[in-house]
Amino acid sequence: MDSLCCEGVVLTPIFEEVALTGSTNADLLIRAAQGAPEGLWLRADAQDGGRGRLGRVWESPKGNLFASCIVRLRDTDPLPASLAFVAAVAVYDVVRQLAPQVDIILKWPNDILAQDGSKLCGILLERASDAVVVGIGLNLVWHPQNLDRKVSDLLTLGATPPDAQTALEIVAEAFARYLKIWRQSGLNIIVRHWDAHAHPRGTALSAKLPDGEEVDGLYSGLNDDGALRLRLADGSIRAIHAADVFLI
Repeated sequence: MDSLCCEGVVLTPIFEEVALTGSTNADLLIRAAQGAPEGLWLRADAQDGGRGRLGRVWESPKGNLFASCIVRLRDTDPLPASLAFVAAVAVYDVVRQLAPQVDIILKWPNDILAQDGSKLCGILLERASDAVVVGIGLNLVWHPQNLDRKVSDLLTLGATPPDAQTALEIVAEAFARYLKIWRQSGLNIIVRHWDAHAHPRGTALSAKLPDGEEVDGLYSGLNDDGALRLRLADGSIRAIHAADVFLI
Protein backbone atom coordinates (compact mmCIF):
# COMPACT_ATOMS: atom_id res chain seq x y z
CA MET A 1 0.00 0.00 0.00
CA ASP A 2 1.23 3.48 -0.80
CA SER A 3 1.95 5.85 2.08
CA LEU A 4 1.18 9.54 2.14
CA CYS A 5 4.13 11.87 2.36
CA CYS A 6 3.44 15.46 3.37
CA GLU A 7 6.15 17.97 4.25
CA GLY A 8 8.68 15.19 4.70
CA VAL A 9 6.57 13.15 7.13
CA VAL A 10 5.27 9.76 5.98
CA LEU A 11 1.73 9.18 7.23
CA THR A 12 0.87 5.49 7.05
CA PRO A 13 -2.82 4.66 7.58
CA ILE A 14 -3.62 3.00 10.91
CA PHE A 15 -6.43 0.45 10.67
CA GLU A 16 -8.64 -0.63 13.55
CA GLU A 17 -11.77 -2.73 13.25
CA VAL A 18 -14.68 -3.73 15.46
CA ALA A 19 -17.46 -6.23 14.93
CA LEU A 20 -20.27 -3.85 15.92
CA THR A 21 -20.55 -0.24 16.99
CA GLY A 22 -23.14 2.47 16.96
CA SER A 23 -21.31 4.74 14.53
CA THR A 24 -17.67 4.81 13.44
CA ASN A 25 -17.98 8.57 13.06
CA ALA A 26 -19.22 8.98 16.63
CA ASP A 27 -16.42 6.75 17.90
CA LEU A 28 -13.71 8.70 16.10
CA LEU A 29 -15.09 12.06 17.21
CA ILE A 30 -14.42 10.88 20.76
CA ARG A 31 -11.02 9.49 19.80
CA ALA A 32 -10.10 12.73 18.01
CA ALA A 33 -10.96 14.76 21.11
CA GLN A 34 -8.66 12.44 23.07
CA GLY A 35 -5.76 13.15 20.69
CA ALA A 36 -5.94 10.27 18.22
CA PRO A 37 -3.71 10.92 15.20
CA GLU A 38 -4.46 11.76 11.62
CA GLY A 39 -4.59 8.66 9.47
CA LEU A 40 -6.51 6.53 11.96
CA TRP A 41 -9.24 4.53 10.24
CA LEU A 42 -11.95 2.69 12.16
CA ARG A 43 -14.01 0.07 10.33
CA ALA A 44 -17.03 -1.75 11.72
CA ASP A 45 -18.44 -4.99 10.35
CA ALA A 46 -21.85 -3.52 11.21
CA GLN A 47 -23.34 -0.43 12.86
CA ASP A 48 -26.57 -0.11 14.79
CA GLY A 49 -26.54 3.70 14.87
CA GLY A 50 -25.17 4.65 11.47
CA ARG A 51 -26.17 8.04 10.16
CA GLY A 52 -25.95 10.03 6.97
CA ARG A 53 -26.18 13.69 6.06
CA LEU A 54 -29.02 15.80 7.50
CA GLY A 55 -29.66 13.29 10.27
CA ARG A 56 -30.72 10.41 8.03
CA VAL A 57 -30.37 6.84 9.26
CA TRP A 58 -27.72 4.79 7.40
CA GLU A 59 -28.59 1.11 7.50
CA SER A 60 -25.41 -0.81 8.22
CA PRO A 61 -25.65 -4.63 8.15
CA LYS A 62 -22.58 -6.80 7.73
CA GLY A 63 -21.06 -6.98 4.25
CA ASN A 64 -20.78 -3.34 3.22
CA LEU A 65 -17.99 -0.88 4.04
CA PHE A 66 -18.56 1.33 7.10
CA ALA A 67 -15.44 3.27 8.03
CA SER A 68 -14.24 6.66 9.24
CA CYS A 69 -10.89 8.41 9.41
CA ILE A 70 -9.37 11.41 11.17
CA VAL A 71 -7.87 14.41 9.37
CA ARG A 72 -6.01 16.92 11.53
CA LEU A 73 -6.46 20.43 10.17
CA ARG A 74 -3.48 22.68 9.47
CA ASP A 75 -3.42 26.46 9.19
CA THR A 76 -2.51 26.21 5.50
CA ASP A 77 -5.27 23.76 4.58
CA PRO A 78 -8.18 24.76 2.33
CA LEU A 79 -11.61 25.13 3.95
CA PRO A 80 -12.37 22.03 6.05
CA ALA A 81 -15.78 21.51 4.40
CA SER A 82 -14.02 20.97 1.09
CA LEU A 83 -12.75 17.64 2.36
CA ALA A 84 -16.12 16.40 1.13
CA PHE A 85 -14.77 16.73 -2.42
CA VAL A 86 -11.53 14.96 -1.48
CA ALA A 87 -13.53 12.01 -0.17
CA ALA A 88 -15.87 12.05 -3.16
CA VAL A 89 -13.17 11.89 -5.83
CA ALA A 90 -11.29 9.25 -3.85
CA VAL A 91 -14.33 6.97 -3.56
CA TYR A 92 -15.22 7.65 -7.21
CA ASP A 93 -11.80 6.34 -8.23
CA VAL A 94 -12.20 3.31 -5.98
CA VAL A 95 -15.60 2.39 -7.42
CA ARG A 96 -14.20 2.69 -10.93
CA GLN A 97 -11.40 0.35 -9.88
CA LEU A 98 -13.67 -2.18 -8.16
CA ALA A 99 -16.44 -2.08 -10.76
CA PRO A 100 -15.06 -0.79 -14.08
CA GLN A 101 -18.14 -2.04 -15.92
CA VAL A 102 -20.46 0.18 -13.84
CA ASP A 103 -21.09 3.71 -15.13
CA ILE A 104 -21.09 6.19 -12.26
CA ILE A 105 -21.33 9.95 -11.75
CA LEU A 106 -20.77 12.38 -8.89
CA LYS A 107 -23.63 14.46 -7.46
CA TRP A 108 -22.95 17.51 -5.34
CA PRO A 109 -21.34 17.53 -2.96
CA ASN A 110 -20.18 13.95 -2.40
CA ASP A 111 -22.67 11.35 -3.64
CA ILE A 112 -21.56 8.54 -5.94
CA LEU A 113 -24.44 7.47 -8.17
CA ALA A 114 -24.97 4.84 -10.82
CA GLN A 115 -26.11 6.26 -14.15
CA ASP A 116 -29.75 5.56 -13.27
CA GLY A 117 -29.40 7.80 -10.21
CA SER A 118 -29.05 5.01 -7.64
CA LYS A 119 -26.88 6.00 -4.71
CA LEU A 120 -23.91 3.73 -4.00
CA CYS A 121 -22.07 5.58 -1.25
CA GLY A 122 -22.67 8.02 1.57
CA ILE A 123 -20.03 10.39 2.94
CA LEU A 124 -20.42 12.31 6.20
CA LEU A 125 -18.01 14.92 7.56
CA GLU A 126 -18.10 15.97 11.22
CA ARG A 127 -15.71 18.29 13.01
CA ALA A 128 -14.21 18.14 16.50
CA SER A 129 -11.94 21.14 17.19
CA ASP A 130 -8.92 20.83 14.86
CA ALA A 131 -10.01 17.44 13.52
CA VAL A 132 -12.45 16.40 10.81
CA VAL A 133 -13.85 12.89 10.89
CA VAL A 134 -14.67 11.60 7.41
CA GLY A 135 -17.17 8.76 7.36
CA ILE A 136 -17.67 6.56 4.30
CA GLY A 137 -20.42 4.02 3.77
CA LEU A 138 -20.03 2.12 0.49
CA ASN A 139 -22.65 -0.40 -0.64
CA LEU A 140 -20.60 -3.41 -1.69
CA VAL A 141 -23.04 -6.33 -1.54
CA TRP A 142 -26.33 -5.00 -0.12
CA HIS A 143 -28.60 -1.98 -0.26
CA PRO A 144 -31.74 -1.01 1.68
CA GLN A 145 -35.18 -1.31 0.14
CA ASN A 146 -38.23 0.95 0.11
CA LEU A 147 -36.43 4.26 0.59
CA ASP A 148 -37.62 7.59 -0.80
CA ARG A 149 -34.66 7.60 -3.22
CA LYS A 150 -32.90 5.10 -5.48
CA VAL A 151 -30.07 3.06 -3.98
CA SER A 152 -28.03 0.12 -5.20
CA ASP A 153 -24.82 -1.82 -4.52
CA LEU A 154 -21.89 -3.04 -6.57
CA LEU A 155 -22.92 -6.69 -6.48
CA THR A 156 -26.40 -5.89 -7.77
CA LEU A 157 -24.83 -3.91 -10.61
CA GLY A 158 -22.79 -6.91 -11.73
CA ALA A 159 -19.46 -6.33 -10.01
CA THR A 160 -17.57 -8.75 -7.80
CA PRO A 161 -16.58 -6.50 -4.90
CA PRO A 162 -13.86 -7.43 -2.40
CA ASP A 163 -14.43 -7.90 1.30
CA ALA A 164 -14.91 -4.74 3.35
CA GLN A 165 -11.38 -4.63 4.79
CA THR A 166 -9.77 -4.92 1.36
CA ALA A 167 -12.10 -2.21 0.08
CA LEU A 168 -11.08 0.02 2.99
CA GLU A 169 -7.39 -0.38 2.23
CA ILE A 170 -8.04 0.72 -1.36
CA VAL A 171 -10.16 3.66 -0.17
CA ALA A 172 -7.50 4.73 2.34
CA GLU A 173 -4.82 4.79 -0.36
CA ALA A 174 -6.98 6.88 -2.69
CA PHE A 175 -8.03 9.26 0.07
CA ALA A 176 -4.40 9.77 1.13
CA ARG A 177 -3.44 10.56 -2.46
CA TYR A 178 -6.15 13.20 -2.90
CA LEU A 179 -5.59 14.61 0.58
CA LYS A 180 -1.98 15.26 -0.43
CA ILE A 181 -3.13 17.05 -3.61
CA TRP A 182 -5.65 19.11 -1.58
CA ARG A 183 -2.91 20.22 0.79
CA GLN A 184 -0.12 20.81 -1.69
CA SER A 185 -1.99 22.12 -4.73
CA GLY A 186 -5.19 23.54 -3.24
CA LEU A 187 -8.87 22.89 -3.72
CA ASN A 188 -9.08 24.05 -7.33
CA ILE A 189 -7.54 20.93 -8.85
CA ILE A 190 -9.83 18.74 -6.73
CA VAL A 191 -12.88 20.75 -7.84
CA ARG A 192 -11.86 20.41 -11.50
CA HIS A 193 -11.45 16.66 -11.11
CA TRP A 194 -14.84 16.42 -9.37
CA ASP A 195 -16.55 18.43 -12.12
CA ALA A 196 -15.04 16.22 -14.83
CA HIS A 197 -16.88 13.22 -13.37
CA ALA A 198 -20.15 14.89 -12.37
CA HIS A 199 -23.50 14.95 -14.11
CA PRO A 200 -23.29 16.95 -17.38
CA ARG A 201 -23.72 20.71 -17.53
CA GLY A 202 -27.38 21.50 -17.98
CA THR A 203 -28.58 18.62 -15.78
CA ALA A 204 -31.75 19.63 -13.94
CA LEU A 205 -31.25 19.75 -10.17
CA SER A 206 -33.38 20.67 -7.19
CA ALA A 207 -31.68 22.02 -4.07
CA LYS A 208 -33.46 22.02 -0.71
CA LEU A 209 -31.73 24.61 1.48
CA PRO A 210 -31.37 24.33 5.28
CA ASP A 211 -34.07 27.00 5.77
CA GLY A 212 -36.54 24.96 3.70
CA GLU A 213 -36.28 26.99 0.49
CA GLU A 214 -36.23 24.90 -2.67
CA VAL A 215 -34.23 26.08 -5.67
CA ASP A 216 -34.54 24.42 -9.08
CA GLY A 217 -32.03 25.03 -11.82
CA LEU A 218 -29.58 23.60 -14.32
CA TYR A 219 -26.14 22.47 -13.26
CA SER A 220 -23.58 25.10 -14.25
CA GLY A 221 -20.40 23.84 -12.64
CA LEU A 222 -18.82 24.77 -9.31
CA ASN A 223 -17.32 27.92 -7.87
CA ASP A 224 -13.67 27.82 -6.87
CA ASP A 225 -14.74 27.17 -3.27
CA GLY A 226 -16.86 24.19 -4.34
CA ALA A 227 -20.24 25.93 -4.17
CA LEU A 228 -22.82 24.48 -6.56
CA ARG A 229 -23.78 26.80 -9.44
CA LEU A 230 -27.38 26.57 -10.61
CA ARG A 231 -28.67 28.47 -13.62
CA LEU A 232 -32.19 29.61 -12.78
CA ALA A 233 -35.12 30.04 -15.16
CA ASP A 234 -34.35 33.76 -15.54
CA GLY A 235 -30.78 32.99 -16.61
CA SER A 236 -29.13 34.12 -13.40
CA ILE A 237 -26.66 31.94 -11.48
CA ARG A 238 -27.36 30.98 -7.88
CA ALA A 239 -24.47 29.69 -5.76
CA ILE A 240 -25.52 26.97 -3.33
CA HIS A 241 -23.24 26.39 -0.33
CA ALA A 242 -25.38 23.98 1.71
CA ALA A 243 -28.37 21.95 0.53
CA ASP A 244 -29.80 18.54 -0.11
CA VAL A 245 -29.61 18.15 -3.91
CA PHE A 246 -31.71 15.89 -6.13
CA LEU A 247 -31.64 15.03 -9.81
CA ILE A 248 -34.95 15.98 -11.48
